[in-house]
Amino acid sequence: MEKLITEDIAAQVREIFDELGAPVEIDFFGKKDRCQYCGEVEQLIDEVAELSEKISVKVFDINDDAELAEKFGVVDAPTLVILAKEGDEVVDYGLRLMGAPAGHEFTTLIHDILMVSARKAELTEETIAFLEGLTEPILLQVFVTPTCPYCPQAVLLAHKMALESKWVQAEMVESTEFYELASKFQVSGVPQTTINSGKGRVVGAVPEQALVQQIQASLAN
Repeated sequence: MEKLITEDIAAQVREIFDELGAPVEIDFFGKKDRCQYCGEVEQLIDEVAELSEKISVKVFDINDDAELAEKFGVVDAPTLVILAKEGDEVVDYGLRLMGAPAGHEFTTLIHDILMVSARKAELTEETIAFLEGLTEPILLQVFVTPTCPYCPQAVLLAHKMALESKWVQAEMVESTEFYELASKFQVSGVPQTTINSGKGRVVGAVPEQALVQQIQASLAN
């Protein structure tokens, strides 16, 4: 089988992964039928895991493993859940990738692994204070396409917020794979961050404070 990650890219990622501290587990949720990219995504994360002994992969089916999928809020496939490992236990910070992390989004996957391994999100004190004050769940769905150079910035901001707060779950959603979901939330340009299933939205890769303001506004609705 032909590799998805070239030797040059593999060498670069392997060097980046030398910085990994704590181990990371990637849980892959696929399904047996009507999942065009499941095989490709599973192969991709297997190849990524081969680049560091600190990365492990577990494979699940959203139907056969429905209880676990529900626990992680996984509703469709392919979905990746990025988890921190502590001994035999895992810690879920709410980072999700729905669809293939291809093109520019491959860098998002690598940054997610580094961030979860470090257990640290680089956010301003103001944003951290806002997140510490949350008392209800926030779902951030960042719609992307593989060719969008600004999309990783938007996804990583949402993922940083999820890492920082137990109240936040943040999902990268590949718009062309999940067209019905993108249509539901009227995604006409990417990146678009949809807040709490349509209570609010942000178009573009915006600064932290702009996203915080939109989250605040959605909570007030």
